[in-house]
Amino acid sequence: MARITDYLNDAMRSWRHDFHRNPELGFEEHRTSAKVAALLQEWGIETHTKVGSTGVVGVIKRGSSDRMLGIRADMDALAIHEQNSFDHCSQQPGKMHACGHDGHTSMLLGAACHLAEQGSFDGTAVFIFQPAEEHGLGAKSMIADELFQRFPVQDVYAIHNFPSVPKNQFIVKKGPVMASEDNFEIVIEGVGHHAAMPHRGVDPIVVASQIVLALQTIVSRRISPSEKSVISVTEFITDGTVNVVPNKVILKGDTRSFLPQVQLQIKQNMQLMAESICAANGISCKFTYKSVFDSTINADTEADKAAAVACALVGNNNVSMEFEPPMTSEDFAFMLQAKPGCYVLLGNDDTEPNGYGLHNPNYDFNDDILTTGADFWVKLVESELSKR
Repeated sequence: MARITDYLNDAMRSWRHDFHRNPELGFEEHRTSAKVAALLQEWGIETHTKVGSTGVVGVIKRGSSDRMLGIRADMDALAIHEQNSFDHCSQQPGKMHACGHDGHTSMLLGAACHLAEQGSFDGTAVFIFQPAEEHGLGAKSMIADELFQRFPVQDVYAIHNFPSVPKNQFIVKKGPVMASEDNFEIVIEGVGHHAAMPHRGVDPIVVASQIVLALQTIVSRRISPSEKSVISVTEFITDGTVNVVPNKVILKGDTRSFLPQVQLQIKQNMQLMAESICAANGISCKFTYKSVFDSTINADTEADKAAAVACALVGNNNVSMEFEPPMTSEDFAFMLQAKPGCYVLLGNDDTEPNGYGLHNPNYDFNDDILTTGADFWVKLVESELSKR
């Protein structure tokens, strides 16, 4: 079967390589946004800029239906120094597209170009080019800028490439598909003293060590084994020195889970354990807990629609709805809280060089999946906004 956007493949590769050479971090995507907007306008697409800071929205309306479909791609890069040596390697030291957002943007541009020139549908397709996904701020920023009031889509979709899956295979899962991410800080106020006379103070290192170990029992003993969750202490900071027991220890870290009730359970148990262990040692602590990403949860109906489009595109054998969701996070979660929709995974490859994991300095988006991703968007729009 001929691929719909094959004729745009060279253009999509060119756009993708240009974005890759010129990566921009969250809310700094000025060049990227300008290029996206210029291309949309070149194709005669209604274009809105500076949505949620550096976001861009393109709108194509056909026919008389009031049905409106949203499709989102992320644009930001990461603060990672690229270790590749190909021609389109990053030209910005310390910045690279290590997550494939350059490819996501290019796929959506390809679909927008085709639909503007040849699209056959009845309704409105809304193309959402989002900034600042990596730190969980971009979707919130666009939503706060009245994204869904200005463009009242009924549902919204996104694609992310997935390196451990063979190229051009789809994963479409109902329910949770990415985890929440919460960050915590525990400041433990001890009583410092000379290292030779620790009995004259209260050693916050010992207390903090007890807390670190105790926190691991929350997942293993207080949360059902059927509910995946992770608690990681990632920083252990003191104000002591080689012969001084410190006054203070700061513990920082990260928790992941899939359900809101599990998030709450983790928070409550962490605070109880930290404060109780400190109290038992005669000192106090300050506990801070901040939600960064909520869990990305696909709606059943929209997941079925996405799976049907993927099956029509690549065949049933190349679409899986059975998937063990990873503990990584995605700020598309906030759009899915506002509107029903589906977050789709598209295989980037499971072999090197395209099998390198996301956020790896050797990662690169696989150009061979650009047409597949663009075709998926075209088929989704024409299926969901079909003429009746």
